[in-house]
Amino acid sequence: MAARGETRERVLRTAAELFQRQGYHGTGLNQVLAESRAPKGSLYFHFPEGKEQLASESVALAGREVGDSLAESVLAAEDARSGVAAMGEYFARNLLESDFTKGCPVATVALESAAESEPIRSACDTVYGEWRQGIALALRGWGVPEDRAEPLAATVLSSLQGAVMLARVQKDVTVIRTVTGHLGDLIEQAAS
Repeated sequence: MAARGETRERVLRTAAELFQRQGYHGTGLNQVLAESRAPKGSLYFHFPEGKEQLASESVALAGREVGDSLAESVLAAEDARSGVAAMGEYFARNLLESDFTKGCPVATVALESAAESEPIRSACDTVYGEWRQGIALALRGWGVPEDRAEPLAATVLSSLQGAVMLARVQKDVTVIRTVTGHLGDLIEQAAS
């Protein structure tokens, strides 16, 4: 018998994967239970507020993990251009490895459900805020002035998110590499 925390974690991770691939409305709770091999009663035991709570928590979990991976990529980069390219390559690699079925774990849910669910909107906003703060920190480290770091971080994040969406639709990661190249130029201009 699985420990309580193990079942909850398995359900969360399965839900995060399914929401990323299929969206909020395309993912049913029975599918989450079946694919996570969790007993039926465990869903409402661990997530008493139902699917909305499950989605909010799975977005938060996936968002933290992506944020950690992006931070690792940026920390390993020698300069702004390679740092922003590394962020783009993280998303490009995930798209390629999933045959374009997995885009951003936050965007898929946010586009579909943030307007109708405050808990989901808040979870998405929190994740994007954390990513934006991390990018702003990196920009400051790359010499971008304090007053330009936050607005430029919003530009970097929104440009990457748009590029990931286009790449997924086009089934081609070239747009991500093109956008990160332009972002590298923009960051270098801001830092000079």
